[in-house]
Amino acid sequence: MSLNDLTKVPATINVGVRSAKQQTMLALLGNPRSSYAVDCQPVTNSVLKKLIVLEDVGPFRVTGLKPAVDDLRKIFSNVKASNPQLYSALSTAGMLCCRLVRGTKTGAISNHSWGTAIDIKINDELDRRGDDKVLKGLVDLAPFFNQQGWFWGAGFGTEDGMHFEVGDERIREFHKAGFFGSNIKAPEATLSIGDRGPEVRHLQERLNAFGAEMKVDGVFG
Repeated sequence: MSLNDLTKVPATINVGVRSAKQQTMLALLGNPRSSYAVDCQPVTNSVLKKLIVLEDVGPFRVTGLKPAVDDLRKIFSNVKASNPQLYSALSTAGMLCCRLVRGTKTGAISNHSWGTAIDIKINDELDRRGDDKVLKGLVDLAPFFNQQGWFWGAGFGTEDGMHFEVGDERIREFHKAGFFGSNIKAPEATLSIGDRGPEVRHLQERLNAFGAEMKVDGVFG
């Protein structure tokens, strides 16, 4: 099977890894800018700017949050050692991009806005979002990201196979390591507006069981 063949999203993905909650990102890193659109805009938060770097991570260069970029370097080093063919097929559609989550009407901020998410190409091909199928190369790549505490976007309510982001627990580990300053307090791990993923979908299903009659899309609106 080719790395660019389409396949179903595996049932066992993101085990023990949760997508980073918007409340966590805002509390620990602040708001990247005061307003957002569907297209990329620059970071205006002066404190966050100091944590953004442009560095080589192996197969390409990225602009992103320093500890997240360091994680990518480890991830791709492991890929290169274990699967050279996959490593040579990797490229990116970008990392830092201040914008809203595509396809949502909730005003949710994309985690690309903090430079903690990346979109991956396989042999220069981007996986199509929302068709519930993913490129085989992304399936092979996902365990390397999960092992480092990153969430694979194929697990969102709207499948986003190209997307990988630092998970909530990993962001909190960055905080404990002192990357964001010692005076910042981590928030409680609760769901709030802007969050998305399996946890939100489960909450919506439970609320519907009690008659809420809401759309089960995995997005906290």
